Amino acid sequence: MSEDKQDSLTLKWGTLKAWSFVSDEAQKVAKDVDTRGLSWSMSAAAQDMTPAHKQAVCDLIDAVNCEEIWNDWTGEKMSKDEAKKYVMEYRS
Repeated sequence: MSEDKQDSLTLKWGTLKAWSFVSDEAQKVAKDVDTRGLSWSMSAAAQDMTPAHKQAVCDLIDAVNCEEIWNDWTGEKMSKDEAKKYVMEYRS
């Protein structure tokens, strides 16, 4: 991944809240996620996070070109591993 293409990802309620995918890898994975036939709520709080949704978010976390993921609920930054744990364990 090119260092000059910095992505960003914000999570809330165990799902996506905001994102900016500018790296080739993140854009590729985002397009792949779009082909999986998942429905996404306009409200993070209302999102039904099935195992397939959680896996899709984790795939995006792995693909983004950034060191930390923002947790909008706590106001803290998380590592990619912490972010994936947060997604997988939320409402479990």
